[in-house]
Amino acid sequence: MNYSSKIKITFILPSLRAGGAERVMSFVAQNINSKIFDVTLLIVGYEKDSQYNVSGINLIFLNESRVLKAIPKLLRYLWISKQDIIISAIGHLNTVMGLLSIFTPKTKFIAREVNVNSVLKEHSENKPLVGFHFISSLSKRFMDKIICQSNDMAADVINNSKVNKNKIIIINNPISKKFQAKKDDNQNFSELLKFITVGRLAKQKGHLRILEALHKLNIPFHYTIVGDGPEKDVIFDTISEYELDTSVTHIPYTTKVEEYLAKNDIFLQGSYVEGFPNALLESCAVGTPVLAFEAPGGIDEIIEEGVNGYIAHSIEDYVNKIELLSKSLKVLKPRQVSNSVLSKYSSEKILSQYENLFISLIEPNNLNT
Repeated sequence: MNYSSKIKITFILPSLRAGGAERVMSFVAQNINSKIFDVTLLIVGYEKDSQYNVSGINLIFLNESRVLKAIPKLLRYLWISKQDIIISAIGHLNTVMGLLSIFTPKTKFIAREVNVNSVLKEHSENKPLVGFHFISSLSKRFMDKIICQSNDMAADVINNSKVNKNKIIIINNPISKKFQAKKDDNQNFSELLKFITVGRLAKQKGHLRILEALHKLNIPFHYTIVGDGPEKDVIFDTISEYELDTSVTHIPYTTKVEEYLAKNDIFLQGSYVEGFPNALLESCAVGTPVLAFEAPGGIDEIIEEGVNGYIAHSIEDYVNKIELLSKSLKVLKPRQVSNSVLSKYSSEKILSQYENLFISLIEPNNLNT
């Protein structure tokens, strides 16, 4: 299929700070077919806050501190640039873009959801504004498509926002780097088990229930926590309360997540809710098996029990499955763990799904066969 002109598409994000949505959206923007798409990445926030390098596409910063303050600039951009497709991510921005879509009816609007919101609000430090759910649900109805990262997320949008299910499309997160499984002969197991968790230090990430399980564990271990966030003090007070100070290392931020994942024996996830957990996915990609609590958000889609890890249903079950995994490490070969996700979530496969979605939204008279 040949195109008389490139499809003009803009990806919009609140910022380029470190985060799953920011990484995936900027990755897709930079890697979809440049022969078909004329891509712009528009950032509401400031260039100085960027944690991701963006190249090969047009990059715009609105230099606004909040999405609401950026509404006039966003509306002006929509009017002047006359984009074919706008795709945004993260709840409050999606809500604004859905409402602004009314003013540019010829443009197709896509919202990319990032969480199972009905569950997230039960475990979040931030309570939504009164009336926000109504406005958000109304806004979704103006969208042409809504991308959900997991089956749980799609069901949540349909059931709690009353969105027509025909607007929903499930596209999982891609494995955005060329990960290689650590070699079997590099697995030097010692009596000291090495655990790692990568993620924001926030209530919904469930660090406290991981610590409760480790407190009950009767085998020697060292636990590395990578990430920072509002629950840091609570988490480290709990570490001291459980007398685990000498067994825990904290790394607030690193660009070498892959190396840390590969050096550890088991990835521990405590989340009460996820969108589609990138760190868990990447741990499998490097060959480090995972243990997660049962929770909505794609966890049961990624984890194949006994192949790349296990899912626990309680604190006691978590402790038991740590011990089960520790005895299975020599059986769960890194290449087996890696292969369980590489084919399902390869960047080529996921990028193709995005491209097909974008093309399907363009009217047939804009295409030449």
